[in-house]
Amino acid sequence: MIRSLTSFRTLSTLAAVLVTVLCADMASAQEAAGGRSLIDLTAPFSVGLVVIGAAYGISKLASAAYESMARQPEVSGSIQTAMIIAAALIEGFTFYALFICSTK
Repeated sequence: MIRSLTSFRTLSTLAAVLVTVLCADMASAQEAAGGRSLIDLTAPFSVGLVVIGAAYGISKLASAAYESMARQPEVSGSIQTAMIIAAALIEGFTFYALFICSTK
């Protein structure tokens, strides 16, 4: 796992995200009258991160559940119930995060 975290793809993606976040204020257009920039990318960027994270979490959850159901078919009912509950919790948190990101 540590090796995958230090791969070139992971580090380059992390560097691109950091550059985008740190330079968002400098890359914005001129300041509007209220002190906010005319181009504000914070909310769309955060919504994108929330959706990507939720999709990744649900996909990992489903793949692990299907793999465990294939290994032990006799407990597939309880695994499926636990998967649905966990997916609902992930989606609930995602909707909450999207609401928080959209109100800015």
